[in-house]
Amino acid sequence: METFNIHEAKTHLSRLLEKVAKGESFIIAKAGKPIGKLGPIDEPEKPKKRRIGFMDGEFTVPEDFDTMMQEEIEEMFYGNPDKFKNR
Repeated sequence: METFNIHEAKTHLSRLLEKVAKGESFIIAKAGKPIGKLGPIDEPEKPKKRRIGFMDGEFTVPEDFDTMMQEEIEEMFYGNPDKFKNR
């Protein structure tokens, strides 16, 4: 990071601000000792707006949603011994 003394910073402030606008930072010094930093402002990101309820009324959840296709799923995992008795 570059360091500029106060006189140099005052003389070239416009040029330094152009660099800051591009994302660069600088140290301002007095008699060779750093006293401040010139840099871009970090703006916090705005949270995205949530669209709660934007599909209200577009679909319905079946009453048996939590048990839907339960028999088929149990058959896939545990098998169905009654299905193979007649073979």
